[in-house]
Amino acid sequence: MSRSQLWAAVILLLLLQSAQGVYIKYHGFQVQLESVKKLNELEEKQMSNPQPRRSGLLPAVCHNPALPLDLQPVCASQEAASTFKALRTIATDECELCINVACTGC
Repeated sequence: MSRSQLWAAVILLLLLQSAQGVYIKYHGFQVQLESVKKLNELEEKQMSNPQPRRSGLLPAVCHNPALPLDLQPVCASQEAASTFKALRTIATDECELCINVACTGC
C-alpha cells in the first residue's frame, strides 16, 4: 500500500467515524449528542418565550414539534424530566471529550 493510499484510508476512517456521531446511552435510551444540544436550544427558547403551562407531568419540550425524533421516546417515560436533565448533564463537554462511559462513537 502506497503512502497516499494509506493517508486516503486514514482520512476515510476519520470521516466515517465523525459521520456516525456521538451517542449517549442512559436508562435504556440511546440519543445523539446533537439531539441533546438541540434539546438545550429548545428549552432555552421556551424559557425566554414562556407559553402557558400544559397540564400533565410531561416536560413542556415534549409538546414541541421540533423535538428530535430520538428524544421523543423519552417523553413516554414517567421519568422524562429527570432523564432530560441527566442527558443534558452528560452532554456537557464530557461526551465531546469521551470521558463519560455513557458516550459512544468518539
